[in-house]
Amino acid sequence: MRTDAGQTGTSTTTGDAMFAQARALVQQGEHEQAFARYVQAAETGHAPSAIEAARMALHGVGTAQDVPRARAWLAAAEQADHPAAAYHLAWLGAGATALPFDGAMQARLLTAANGGHPSAMLALAVYFGHKAAPEDQQRCVALLEQAAHAGHAVAAGLLAERLARGEGTAPDPVAAAQLRAQLAAAGHPSLPDVPGDAGIAWPGAPGVLELADVLSVPAATQRAEAPRVWTIDGLLSADECRLLIAHSLPQLKRSRAVDPRTGAPREVELRTSSDATHDPMLEDVAIRLVQARMAAAAGVPLAHAERLTVLRYLPGEQYRPHRDYLPPGSPETDRPEAGNRLRTICVYLNTVAAGGATAFPRAGLEIAPKAGRAVVFDNLHADGRPDPDSLHAGLPVEAGEKWLATLWIRQRPYRSL
Repeated sequence: MRTDAGQTGTSTTTGDAMFAQARALVQQGEHEQAFARYVQAAETGHAPSAIEAARMALHGVGTAQDVPRARAWLAAAEQADHPAAAYHLAWLGAGATALPFDGAMQARLLTAANGGHPSAMLALAVYFGHKAAPEDQQRCVALLEQAAHAGHAVAAGLLAERLARGEGTAPDPVAAAQLRAQLAAAGHPSLPDVPGDAGIAWPGAPGVLELADVLSVPAATQRAEAPRVWTIDGLLSADECRLLIAHSLPQLKRSRAVDPRTGAPREVELRTSSDATHDPMLEDVAIRLVQARMAAAAGVPLAHAERLTVLRYLPGEQYRPHRDYLPPGSPETDRPEAGNRLRTICVYLNTVAAGGATAFPRAGLEIAPKAGRAVVFDNLHADGRPDPDSLHAGLPVEAGEKWLATLWIRQRPYRSL
């Protein structure tokens, strides 16, 4: 692979010009060259280049993963008062691995939002949309409007849903229809219906940001002992359900399952849904915070979770009886140090018109899909042996469609970020 990144004299190239060259190299798939050019620009004090070099180093794109070096670049850009640097440091804190989930993370998210970072404004909008006070509902709408005006398509999609239903604002179906038409013209389809009361509203003083709320989990209900299954109603809010759907729609592809003979994923008739597995490099803070609460509901740190997967089932589609624990040989090909799939948490993102229940045949249990409701179950016995009673199925959707977010939880840490 070429490493000269072109013939221009880098000694006289400005940071902005090198940044533009690096972006062009990324679009061409020349990631190693792009990283080298970002580093060159970062060394001149160019904060946007330092941020992009940090992101590539965090995720091992165009270079080996180097979290300490990435953090140093972000810290330098943060010192230069660049809101995107504060945002990406907050992103790290939301994962609670490379940085702690603490007050510094919260302060950085506020700094980024006040600096006009649209993804930070979206994260705060989703947070305040989960609170009960009318003032916080209005604050959510205002933040969505600001993020949408800054060009954030997902924020615009969430805003359209609130305008259509009069959530936190007066109903404005005309404005909602116009916004949806603009999004559709840009390739962003309308979202399925998600009721506004999907989540349990958080109490607390209006206007107060306390991200520790994100880790609060409503009461669980035990549904079966063998396998161990429990449900949590209202875990995710309507905004959070819509957020996951909106991010996933452009990424949907035919679902696959693990081949028990090879451990490799492949398309199989027992699973006829579509899904989107989220790349951490493309996840924003709002999605990370949703995953943090899902992990808390499953009783484990987020670091134990595999990548978030969001699934869509259309009428007639289903997932026939199966088990989530990995077959022999499969863990050895995907983070063997993390062990097997200890537990699964699924959250319904909409209320299905008919069908689509999650069934546990050995327990004689069927759980109806309801927006915001989580289903949590163990895949392994307490001693780590696979539990064959964890057999479960997604029954066929009879009317409408079903959306589901899933985290598979490993026995030990899986994520490095």
